[in-house]
Amino acid sequence: MKKAPARDTNAVYREALIEKRDEVLAGLGVKFDTLARMGRLAEEDAAQLTHDEYVSLHFNSLDYGQLRLVEEALDRLANGDYGVCMNCEEPIPAKRLKALPWARYCVPCQESVLLNGEPEQDEVPAK
Repeated sequence: MKKAPARDTNAVYREALIEKRDEVLAGLGVKFDTLARMGRLAEEDAAQLTHDEYVSLHFNSLDYGQLRLVEEALDRLANGDYGVCMNCEEPIPAKRLKALPWARYCVPCQESVLLNGEPEQDEVPAK
């Protein structure tokens, strides 16, 4: 197993992770709350409201998944395991960590995980 990123660069990653966590937390529930405040609508609008609620819940689910990945990355930082691929135990390149500070795997292992159909969420799109 090779070394993880240096401690001084960990501060940069920690800051990026905390910023992302705050961003996700700020958006959780907002979409659904907006729909709930709309009150009763005409019957003909019920289908649209149901669809909007479904979409809102789906986005909240993605946000919770993103939050989980960020929290796990912060835990790895605290434990000294950050920046090391959870599959091959090789360092994750700094370029990947800069793009996805919550990345669990190096690119080859991430591709392997996705090709094998394992439901990983490293590639959750940023909002």
